[in-house]
Amino acid sequence: MPYLSPVAVQRVEGLVVAAFAVVVTVTAGYPWWSLLALFLVFDLSMLGYLRGPRLGAFCYNLAHSYALPAALGAVAVAAAGFGDPIGWLGVLALAWVFHIAVDRGLGYGLKTAEGFEHTHLGVIGKARRPDPL
Repeated sequence: MPYLSPVAVQRVEGLVVAAFAVVVTVTAGYPWWSLLALFLVFDLSMLGYLRGPRLGAFCYNLAHSYALPAALGAVAVAAAGFGDPIGWLGVLALAWVFHIAVDRGLGYGLKTAEGFEHTHLGVIGKARRPDPL
């Protein structure tokens, strides 16, 4: 049986989750472009890096974990179940999941305290490139 690296599996998984978020968004009757309109909002979490790599990693990881958008989505579904649909909450949760999934699909993983370029999926950006000499 061929070996599948965990990094490759998580990147493919991210793309599948992103596609799922698009399908759910459109099926629920919301415009697909709402996912794109909210896409960069979640990267505001990178502002934590202005205060250092530890706080930056904490803020980034908090905003790029599936736990918070899943909880938000559960609240939206529960509200709809009780006859009080909060559509914008569901769209926000789906856009958040979509953002995280696209990031993971592109190889942007959760950050370590070493710096922005060090993720659980490996090193990204300039730190990944070998020194020319």
